[in-house]
Amino acid sequence: MNSWTKRDALLGGAVSLFSLSSAAAQLQNPPLVRAPQQPASPPPTSVVLRSDQIELLLRVLTQAYTHGFEPAAFSPEPVLPLLNAREAAARQAGQAQLIGLTLRYAKAVRTGRLAPDAFLGEWGLRPAPYDPGPDFIQAAAQDRLGPWLDSLPPPYTGYQTLRKGLATYRDIAAAGGWKSVASGEPLKLGATGDPRIAALEARLAVEDTTVAVDRAPVFDAALQQALMRAQKRFGLNPDGGLGPMTLAALNVPVERRIDQILANMERWRWLPQQLPADRIQVNIAAAVMSVFHDDAPNLTMRAVTGRPGDETPMLQSTIRSIVLNPPWNVPSSIAAKELWPKERASPGYLKRNDFVIISTGEGTSRLQQKAGPKAALGLVKFDFDNPYGVYLHDTPSRSKFASFSRLASHGCVRLEKPIPLAKQLLASSPDWQPDVVDATLASGKTVRAPLAQPIAVFLLYWTAYMTPDGQMNFRDDPYGWDKELVLRIAAGGPGPA
Repeated sequence: MNSWTKRDALLGGAVSLFSLSSAAAQLQNPPLVRAPQQPASPPPTSVVLRSDQIELLLRVLTQAYTHGFEPAAFSPEPVLPLLNAREAAARQAGQAQLIGLTLRYAKAVRTGRLAPDAFLGEWGLRPAPYDPGPDFIQAAAQDRLGPWLDSLPPPYTGYQTLRKGLATYRDIAAAGGWKSVASGEPLKLGATGDPRIAALEARLAVEDTTVAVDRAPVFDAALQQALMRAQKRFGLNPDGGLGPMTLAALNVPVERRIDQILANMERWRWLPQQLPADRIQVNIAAAVMSVFHDDAPNLTMRAVTGRPGDETPMLQSTIRSIVLNPPWNVPSSIAAKELWPKERASPGYLKRNDFVIISTGEGTSRLQQKAGPKAALGLVKFDFDNPYGVYLHDTPSRSKFASFSRLASHGCVRLEKPIPLAKQLLASSPDWQPDVVDATLASGKTVRAPLAQPIAVFLLYWTAYMTPDGQMNFRDDPYGWDKELVLRIAAGGPGPA
């Protein structure tokens, strides 16, 4: 039994996980009430398919596992006896079951497998509702089932390359995965005689086909270069040494890496079918921000995102204005947990750091930090509507940008190069050319500058992706969202078709 088969056995009940009773389907997707003069469309399961259309559906469902679904989740094998039966009624029932299975697959591959109430609160990026029934009926009638089925998965290179990565890592798992490298003193260039050198070489060779496995246990330059490549794939400092963090990343089991790929494929399904050509994207897990123009990145920078416990949420919104020299309206939770204790421990702390108390009426008040050199938001704040109260902003604390681990904020996203970003976004505004931006920042005056062209912003959580060289890259799952998503999928399965 290979490791993929073992995984199926451990999860068990794949068909039941991805099935839903018709009663539940009626509750969650009640039928539309139509005017009497408009005849109701026939149910999708009443469509009569030709033999070539049946073969197409069987082929697509058989390959559903390549999209990350458990092999038995949409398997058409139980339907085959009915489809091949002599009795017309049995064949008709088989077609109805095949169509029902196809509709469940269509919804799962288009919008994911979580019911709306199964999302965590911080997972603010949600797929648009999708009913595949009308599209199926139209595609069958117009003999376009193939193109319709091809249009269902996310139409993005990031998703398609994850499919390739999934196949690769499933093959690795089927071949036995990789052995852990034992802990010990950090290995460095020139080390010899340590049995862990051979183990490291063998481990690296599983994911990096350019690594040659030698019999002589020497930590030479070639092995160091291979280790540095692996460190880059894990988002670690590529120092070429086998330290604790690198060892931990190498020893993550292949099954865990597969789970990460599956979780990221699922999150791709939450995105709109078409992303705006001009947009800002933040990878929360990697703490990197990119600006896209005409669907290509033209500005990338490091970011600082929320630490575990103060997670940066996934969301989609629009930046319509930029605040220059912004004050900081301190959230009450931060004031209570961090700032007032500092004031009690060192009286005058708030005044020394430019905080003022603002009355909000009826005996209540809040803290605000005035704009200036000590302001936590720095010189620039990028606002966008969202229920979490997060935004992108500058910061006077620059040291964290030099770190490879940059999860340290209260949930907002700090930017390494906020002023170049502000000037780029304001470039099409005649009143806000670069010299005006510089003069306003120098004045210290708080001003809101509207964007002539608002820009979409996406805060995303990518912990697995393939780079252009065909190598899978993995990041830590700092919030545990990969694990949580895999568990919720297994517990709930897809919603109704």
